[in-house]
Amino acid sequence: LPQAERVRSAVQLYRYLLRCCERLPEGSVRQHYRHAIRQSFKVHADEDDPERIQQIIKRAIEDADWVMNK
Repeated sequence: LPQAERVRSAVQLYRYLLRCCERLPEGSVRQHYRHAIRQSFKVHADEDDPERIQQIIKRAIEDADWVMNK
């Protein structure tokens, strides 16, 4: 996906994923993924290990690529 390589922080990832959702069809699919993104950020909000954060960012971008190509 475009600009994925620019994502370096959790806030940038959050914005990036929400922008990806804008490209999904309107309705329940978009709502589902927006909700999943918000929940994921709440679950990982207390993560403070930089290496783990980078792993989460990498995995989230890979998952977003999969969803967008689906």
